[in-house]
Amino acid sequence: MKLWGGRFTKETNQLVHNFNESISFDQKFYRQDIEGSIAHVTMLARQGILSEEDKDAIIKGLCSIREDLDSGKLEITSEYEDIHSFVEGVLTERIGEAGKRLHTGRSRNDQVALDMKLYTRDEIDELDGLLKGLLKELLVLMEGNLHTYMPGFTHLQKAQPVTLAHHLGAYYEMFRRDRSRLKDIRDRMNYCPLGSGALAGTTYPLDRVYTAELLGFDGPTLNSMDSVSDRDYLIELLSALSIIAMHLSRFSEEIIIWNSNEYRFVEMDDSYSTGSSIMPQKKNPDIAELIRGKAGRVYGALVSMLTVMKGIPLAYDKDLQEDKEMTFDAIDTVKGCILLFTGMISTMTFRKDVMEESAKKGFTNATDAADYLVNHGVAFRDAHGIIGQLVLMCIEKQRSLDELTLEEFKSVCPVFEADIYEAISLKTCVEKRMTIGAPGAEAMKNVIELYKKELCS
Repeated sequence: MKLWGGRFTKETNQLVHNFNESISFDQKFYRQDIEGSIAHVTMLARQGILSEEDKDAIIKGLCSIREDLDSGKLEITSEYEDIHSFVEGVLTERIGEAGKRLHTGRSRNDQVALDMKLYTRDEIDELDGLLKGLLKELLVLMEGNLHTYMPGFTHLQKAQPVTLAHHLGAYYEMFRRDRSRLKDIRDRMNYCPLGSGALAGTTYPLDRVYTAELLGFDGPTLNSMDSVSDRDYLIELLSALSIIAMHLSRFSEEIIIWNSNEYRFVEMDDSYSTGSSIMPQKKNPDIAELIRGKAGRVYGALVSMLTVMKGIPLAYDKDLQEDKEMTFDAIDTVKGCILLFTGMISTMTFRKDVMEESAKKGFTNATDAADYLVNHGVAFRDAHGIIGQLVLMCIEKQRSLDELTLEEFKSVCPVFEADIYEAISLKTCVEKRMTIGAPGAEAMKNVIELYKKELCS
């Protein structure tokens, strides 16, 4: 069944039909299509455009279609061009003449614009929930590792000591911003296009404000041409999804590195690892690697969407049909990645002793050793050179700074005294950093409390 054809004298070529159809993928939002139709006929009846009898029959019929689709009793078939024609066709078969009045005052252009917005809005809410779950898991790990010392890195070189809680907190901030971006997108897109018609509105006395209220929008869109051709919100969403994927990829990259034999910072749980078909000793971080790889897939959707949109003149053009598959895939990909990543980190084991030893052997307390000299009257540039000499001595002797004797310290600079060991202990190096955002335990506890309140609001 098609929703058009009166002025055509030939049947559509089958290849053309196959190329043109969208039901193979837009069936994904059949619930949103039915929800929009129920709101539409409710408004039509309120405005006296549709009888109450017809409204009731249509809504009853639409609800029965939704129930049958949900249960699997009714199957969506390829003979229909799109989900809109399917729903209307089945409705008319079930309730007769009244079904033909469903589309009064509406075009597929504003209908599909509505469906895509409703679907996207629902998916944003689900994505936000998954990110919230990830943040909760990160908070658990942060609270349990306030005193787990590890090296902080710049240029992938050991730099200064931090805690695992502080390191994880950096990713917490990233995913926290991701939630904020999703909220912004949801707020900005939450205006109802239904009632815009094909591009120029309609002569029927529609109450677009009422329709918007029924569907939970903040109001109707204000330009009918933009309403049917706007996909800004999808570009924004794909951008936000790309950033989420990037954050997951960065974190996965670190986990992959930490899981290597050279680092041994983490032990992956068996349930989130795979083996080798030829090397029996292998335990591979495949989930982290796949998450890292799927970031490229999401980026591709964003670039594709921008490319589709860049040359479309006003108002609606069939090019816009290409917005769906790539968006659906990107949403599903990111949802799956968040869910699997959350499970993966919740089952990982952190080797705290290895992390701490790595921080010591990497001379991450060198800056604090230099600060010690500065606090005893040595100019910073001179202190920097003195500590550099001591690091060379440690490398030659295969020791850490805190393993040098006081005599060895003094051989390079007589200013050193016995309190140098306390000054360069990892605990001191970390705990004396107490400003907001620093890795000290008290500073971290304050931040964690803010995060908890935020998640509960």
